[in-house]
Amino acid sequence: MTISYAAPHTPPAASSAQHEYVLTVVCADGPGIVHAVTGAIVAVDGNITESRQFESGATHRFYLRLQVVTTASVDELEAALAPVVERFDLDHHIDVVGRPVRTLILGSTAKHCLNDLLFQVDAGHLPIEVPLVLANHPTLEPLAGFYGVPFEHLPTQGAEQKAAFEDRVREAVAEHDIELVVLARYMQILSPELCAELAGRCVNIHHSFLPGFKGANPYRQAYARGVKQIGATAHFVTSDLDEGPIIEQEVTRVDHTRSPQELMAIGQDAEVRTLRQAVTWFAQSRVLLDGTRTIIFR
Repeated sequence: MTISYAAPHTPPAASSAQHEYVLTVVCADGPGIVHAVTGAIVAVDGNITESRQFESGATHRFYLRLQVVTTASVDELEAALAPVVERFDLDHHIDVVGRPVRTLILGSTAKHCLNDLLFQVDAGHLPIEVPLVLANHPTLEPLAGFYGVPFEHLPTQGAEQKAAFEDRVREAVAEHDIELVVLARYMQILSPELCAELAGRCVNIHHSFLPGFKGANPYRQAYARGVKQIGATAHFVTSDLDEGPIIEQEVTRVDHTRSPQELMAIGQDAEVRTLRQAVTWFAQSRVLLDGTRTIIFR
């Protein structure tokens, strides 16, 4: 059962330095969790402005996301929560609402997803910060430069170059304190080792034809088979190729009048919107993992 509500936001008093935090909680389901967590928030004079909770019947895990307005610091909120964390063995995280999440974008040659992400950041609509775009082709360098984002190109022809590229990904993650890696149509398979290192913080986007139409020219394959719907899937990257926990999907109906070029345009639009939504939800701490699936607190 899902229970949700959103209380009206109370403007902070002019004389007090108020902060708005997002708190996520994952633990074994049981009685008293919400009461204990909200009691700790009340103890620091916190006001809950948004709350979402879910109990997974399959795994018997409890998921909670709260937005809290309070004058307390993160340390003070952590101290108030400490007895609750110990009592219920909570896996929890506190962040500042709206804080830009440091994001590394990987690309190849396709421009549509990278262009949309960087445009949304530049327009102030996407709460991420992109210190670097890393690609295995130089094609995207002018686009990154247009938005003033540093760009690096490392080829991936052969096992040795692929390993060097992944080593650079690791270096960039450490160097820039990366919290999220986005594969914006990066057309290379990540090694199982890197997938494990980035588990739960690496998002990929692909067309909806998989596993039916693999390889080159999937839209031409789809045209030849007369597909009636086109879409996209954004998911966490795992060592199981294109089978990680799904974050968001979109689908559009099409018919026989569409050319392969039109199908590709429709599909790329779906990829852009789907990836943007997945990244937004991740940056807002609205995506929680439940085994091989996700809990999305919209």
